[in-house]
Amino acid sequence: MAAGEPGAVQDGSSKGGLRAALGGLTTRGRSFLAAGVAAAVCAYVLGQADLLRVGLLLAVLPLVCVIVLYRTRYRVTGTRRLSPSRVPAGSEARVHLRMDNVSRLPTGLLMLQDRVPYVLGPRPRFVLDRVEAGGRREVSYRVRSDLRGRYPLGPLQLRLSDPFGMCELTRSFSAYDTLVVIPRTVPLPALRLAGEASGYGDGRQRSLALAGEDDIIPRGYRHGDDLRRVHWRSTARYGELMVRREEQPQRARCTVLLDTRQVGYAGAGPDSAFEWAVSGAASALVHMLERGFAVRLLTDDGNAVPGDGSDGFAGSTQESADSAGLMLDTLAVVGHSDGGGLSRAHDVLRGSNEGLLIAFFGDLDEEQTSVAARMRQRTGAAVAFVLESARWSSGVDPSAVGAVPAEKRLRQLREAGWVVVPVEPGADLPALWQLAGQMRADTQSAGNGGSTGFPGGWS
Repeated sequence: MAAGEPGAVQDGSSKGGLRAALGGLTTRGRSFLAAGVAAAVCAYVLGQADLLRVGLLLAVLPLVCVIVLYRTRYRVTGTRRLSPSRVPAGSEARVHLRMDNVSRLPTGLLMLQDRVPYVLGPRPRFVLDRVEAGGRREVSYRVRSDLRGRYPLGPLQLRLSDPFGMCELTRSFSAYDTLVVIPRTVPLPALRLAGEASGYGDGRQRSLALAGEDDIIPRGYRHGDDLRRVHWRSTARYGELMVRREEQPQRARCTVLLDTRQVGYAGAGPDSAFEWAVSGAASALVHMLERGFAVRLLTDDGNAVPGDGSDGFAGSTQESADSAGLMLDTLAVVGHSDGGGLSRAHDVLRGSNEGLLIAFFGDLDEEQTSVAARMRQRTGAAVAFVLESARWSSGVDPSAVGAVPAEKRLRQLREAGWVVVPVEPGADLPALWQLAGQMRADTQSAGNGGSTGFPGGWS
């Protein structure tokens, strides 16, 4: 990711530009100018010609520096490159800056400065010595954030200074770059659970039935079909030219549901329950994409990502990386919803079999528990990671906020067919993932599971 533009380190000859240059006088330049004016006034009052010459010299020197620096036409280009442009929270990215002097004159002393948000660290500054005509200078710095989000970098600024330090002029480029800090993701174990649905093998199912010993379904010939696909047995049978219609794999589906209701979470910061849920959703969707599933991200307000493609799910294998990047970019900036409840997410899930459903819930009252229970009826298999705010908020006794009613709501979800995993503060997601798989296997062994297991081990 790079951005750059050529810029002349020179404003034109307008009076406004000259006034701006005079505003660039440093403390030393202003002191020289004030001392010169004072000496000239004293020389006039006292009638001292030698003092007048000294005063004029002191006053003219900073003005000459301003004019020379103002009239110097440096043409430089600046380029910024991020490596990488998308990083997990807590990881570092390196920013590479390159300055090219495209003018015929060497530059003087330059100070290079890049604007970065405070959360990424201190503002980087570099002093560049004389850059020859056609020369190049490269510098780099590192940025890091523990908070996910999208952070602008830029604009790049150049500060020019004369050899005497009387005047400094600042020029800015207009190009920006964006660093995307995505949630942390952790690798999850691959599970192979009992009671899997047939045909899901590695997260794939066949979209067409098989017919004949060649595993084909014949259809009529269409203009442009490859003649090598002609099925002569069917052609002789039907009396018209028939071609093989080969089976096509269809990816099993998985929906990752993230509950973003503000009333469902307490606390804030990198170690809060909401951030754990966001990180868990990111880890789950990346893992399921790697397992060959068509995955989409769904929030409680009904927004699904990606919104295009086949029924809103990630597209072909070639598009999986782009789809993962789009969903992670969405999670990088996701915030709390307006608290409208889970009904809009239920409406999105209603009406079709959505395959595997993996949900990350905050606190659920009786109404939201009922809505979540109905979601299970619209999906093949469902796993819920439930974060109770009472356990995540420091200084709060779980018994004081109704631990028994909370357990009752979890039991209601289990009776609806959910595999429910309560999440303790600082819990390890891979361990909970393994636990969910064991719970599902135990449920199926006891005969309480549905006929539809986790496709492909759901992991």
